[in-house]
Amino acid sequence: MPRVIRIDKDEDIGTISDAHQAFLVAQLEDANSDDTDYDIDAETIELLSDNDADPELLAMLEKGLGDDDSMTIAFET
Repeated sequence: MPRVIRIDKDEDIGTISDAHQAFLVAQLEDANSDDTDYDIDAETIELLSDNDADPELLAMLEKGLGDDDSMTIAFET
């Protein structure tokens, strides 16, 4: 199962399912980019929520973001 790593602070946010990873990549991927890291902020989390993200996934991302304005995440298998 993939782990979500907050790479801007080198912190482990949590473990997610393959389906959650696929959802996040589909929602966050820039069609013109080969990046494997993704910027997340409160607006991004709201967008994920509007697109029917799993509540547990949203809670994990919100906890990882904390009081910061944004964070950069990546997946580690």
